[in-house]
Amino acid sequence: MVVGSNLFADVLTDLGAALQGSLGLAASANLSPEGIGPSMFEPVHGSAPDIAGRSLANPMGAVWSAALMLRHLGHEAEADRVEGAIDRVCAEGRFLTGDLGGGATTSEVGDAIVRALRDPGGRP
Repeated sequence: MVVGSNLFADVLTDLGAALQGSLGLAASANLSPEGIGPSMFEPVHGSAPDIAGRSLANPMGAVWSAALMLRHLGHEAEADRVEGAIDRVCAEGRFLTGDLGGGATTSEVGDAIVRALRDPGGRP
């Protein structure tokens, strides 16, 4: 866990994402530990306006953020399934966006994750 101002925390999360392999993979959770305000879950890369509408964005960070939300809400098994689907798509390597060395579109990666969720034993 890192606590910091918006500017410095943003720099740290971007650097951490780069070390992880791609800004497109990094998920984030901004939690309200007291439960007073809402918690927010989003990919570290934000909206990526520089590539908007070009089908280049890696959706894995957004999907992984949804898994963080599920876990935060107490849905451990469902979060595990979502994270497992992302793991399987990455391990299979057939549907990766350009930031991970592949040539798949945003939709192709998203569809592969959905297939992995529907058939946990099958091919993404």
